[in-house]
Amino acid sequence: MHVIVATDGSKQSLRAAKYAMGVLDATKVTDVSVLAVVRPLAAVAFANDLGPGFQGRPATPEWSFHAEAEAATEAVAAVFEKWGPKVHRRTRSGSPATEIIKAATALGAGLIVVASGSRGISETVLLGSTAQRVQQYAPCPVLVVRTPKRPRRKKT
Repeated sequence: MHVIVATDGSKQSLRAAKYAMGVLDATKVTDVSVLAVVRPLAAVAFANDLGPGFQGRPATPEWSFHAEAEAATEAVAAVFEKWGPKVHRRTRSGSPATEIIKAATALGAGLIVVASGSRGISETVLLGSTAQRVQQYAPCPVLVVRTPKRPRRKKT
């Protein structure tokens, strides 16, 4: 089975990859494709929280959204390196949900792993909009990994 693990450069996507590795049977997974999607007309950069990325630097020839996406795929791919299946790093450009679905179709994926609610304007308005679209239109099962809610502090 070919598994696609989507990353948006967030710590949540790294947690989703680790969770998937913990629940999947490595003997049944033949390939893992770690996929990052760069939005070509985005007003903000590909925000890579997984490595020495953007960190508020201005765009220069040495730095690009694609470089940040590639760094994020490297960080997530490192989770799977000694797991067994062959690991591929892929970067695409376009709408994240659309590109994840296209990749799953083209690669004949048996599973897509995506984090829910990793980025967005607010947790209530855009909670997992990419994950929702992927789940709705994917050609295969989708494992949506939610970030655990932090317990509320008790007032004293």
